[in-house]
Amino acid sequence: MRKAIFGLAASALALSLGATPAAADPAQVKQAVAADYDSHLEDLFEHFHANPELSFLETETAKRMAAELRAAGLDVTEGVGGTGVVAMARNGEGPLILLRADMDGLPMPEKTGLEYASTVTQVGQDGTEYPVMHACGHDVHITAMVGTARRLMAMKDQWSGTLMFVVQPAEERVGGAAAMLEDGLYDRFGTPDYALAFHVASILPAGKISASESIQYSSADSVDIIVPGVGAHGASPHMGRDPVYIASQIVTALQSIVSREIEPLSPAVITVGAFHSGTKHNIISDRADLQLTVRANDEDTRAQLLAAIERIAVNTGRAHGLPEEMPVQVAVSEGTPVTNNDPALARRLNAALQRDLGNEVLIPWQQRGMGAEDFAYFVAEEYGVPGYYFAVGGTPQAAFDAAEAGGPPVPSHHSPLFKIAPRESVTLGTEAMVAAVLELAPAS
Repeated sequence: MRKAIFGLAASALALSLGATPAAADPAQVKQAVAADYDSHLEDLFEHFHANPELSFLETETAKRMAAELRAAGLDVTEGVGGTGVVAMARNGEGPLILLRADMDGLPMPEKTGLEYASTVTQVGQDGTEYPVMHACGHDVHITAMVGTARRLMAMKDQWSGTLMFVVQPAEERVGGAAAMLEDGLYDRFGTPDYALAFHVASILPAGKISASESIQYSSADSVDIIVPGVGAHGASPHMGRDPVYIASQIVTALQSIVSREIEPLSPAVITVGAFHSGTKHNIISDRADLQLTVRANDEDTRAQLLAAIERIAVNTGRAHGLPEEMPVQVAVSEGTPVTNNDPALARRLNAALQRDLGNEVLIPWQQRGMGAEDFAYFVAEEYGVPGYYFAVGGTPQAAFDAAEAGGPPVPSHHSPLFKIAPRESVTLGTEAMVAAVLELAPAS
């Protein structure tokens, strides 16, 4: 014990004399994060998983995050951009680094069978009561943020600068980041020198990390199409204008945009996710509603897709006899640009993670599907903030092996069966965030 005390005293004396502190030992960080998971983070993750909340309604989640970050020693501000939380850690001269985690769940029932599965319901902003589930891993993100804050505050001799922990609402509606910025995030707390975030990924094996040196995620736009009609009896369709038939023609025609208007080497997706109309078998309704998600990998393709959707929808209505005063209406209700990693920053941090976490941990980035992220707003060109967004594997390799052998498939994100390995995901996400901060803001 005396030797340990002497060692600590010697370290303190060296720091007081201006000596450069020894670099953090990644093995010690890993051990400390694992111990924190056992003593605190595991229960916290299960709490968040069992108690998800819908976008812009994450009041209890925000309160718990604020309490956790205050307990870690940060200066916390609540109510930024609605339910958003900002926690600041100031530790001498150095860069300002934004660390972001999203916290909202999805309006769907959980069918995982986990002991801590969500059974909660919540009334959404539209007044409808929904079952709610963390079906995209945001519970991992906020738990790892708490782990990151606790670890870095315990290692203040190892870094220098200011950390901005951003607990963001409404990523699932790609509106939370914009709301926080509109509420003066950068004016009130400073424009960061770097912005960091990660997403747990069910398609990656647990224990692996992957990050692109260019595009990380696609753009996403939510498009709402209202098709008016003239109601009539189902036995007399000639007496009306059937919006179900018109809307069906629109759905079919929209598929020609990707296959016949977009360059074959430019990825694009148009998915009609919802089609609502009518109340009874024998009534021709006077309205049909379509909800679309639209994805692209560059802004030119994104604009081309949206313009083509409006052209086809409006003119299909005209072709089927809708009068000029009853046009098909097309509106973009939510949207986010492409998420691009800063190439120089990505190369630097990929190398740092490989060095600190192990050569085998970092694997090449492969875009599978066209998922999107509103993290893009934090690193928009107008702010000039270099961003680094990485993926953390969430599914044990054994589950992939079983699926290949004919077993159950690995559930995707937004599936009622979605589940990940929490220990592996939370601890590796925390270790990676800590390593990134130590790389960017070494002790002066």
